[in-house]
Amino acid sequence: MCLQFLWDFVRAKETLIKSPFFPVLFSFTAYMAFCLPYIALDFLSTRLPNLRKYKIQPQSYPTLGMMVPCFIQSVYHHVVWIFPVTFLHWYWKPTNLPVIAPELPQVLLQVGVCLLLFDFEYFLWHLLHHRVPWLYKTIHKVHHKHVSTFALTTQYSSVWELLSLGLFAAINPFLLECHPLTEMIFFLVNIWLSVEDHSGYDLPWSTYRLVPFGWYGGAPHHDLHHLKFKSNYAPYFTHWDRLFG
Repeated sequence: MCLQFLWDFVRAKETLIKSPFFPVLFSFTAYMAFCLPYIALDFLSTRLPNLRKYKIQPQSYPTLGMMVPCFIQSVYHHVVWIFPVTFLHWYWKPTNLPVIAPELPQVLLQVGVCLLLFDFEYFLWHLLHHRVPWLYKTIHKVHHKHVSTFALTTQYSSVWELLSLGLFAAINPFLLECHPLTEMIFFLVNIWLSVEDHSGYDLPWSTYRLVPFGWYGGAPHHDLHHLKFKSNYAPYFTHWDRLFG
């Protein structure tokens, strides 16, 4: 009952959700919505000294000339690559919207497991693409163009990297047989955490501050990866980097 009202609201948009255009619209809209506050912060913090203390690399600020290519590339990737892939998925596996919402404990558990699986999959993929020179130069190097990250660099990558991460994000809810609402929540959380990781800001309410014992790295953890290249390969949690030294 906790989530039924929300799920009934979502199901009221059934025509939109079952449309082949919905996945790409959902992904791009969520991505830009999460990026916008940080874009505003980038412009404001150059004028307001009180905000600069939250910048991880305060000597570096993105310009409009740096942001626009990232935005254009994201639009291009969503239209030319992501849409055809999601269309094929829509054709192969039409969306089914059950009447009953999932239980809240089940949603929290499955979203947590999906995040842990994605973190592990990306850690292995990421480590491999740094250790094998050909993979780094051919696929991953694009993402490291900016040593000081900002929100719109989150998806600034080669199309093969973007599709690989999209596959990891999509396959885990499928394997766990997640409810469509759980799947949507996981996608939103995953996009938010990715944008926050690349934001370049260490804010008082950052997600990593909510997780005890340093288990979650957040923006400082991932920003260091872009700065130094040879550490902090896991996108979110810190246990894999610690275990592998």
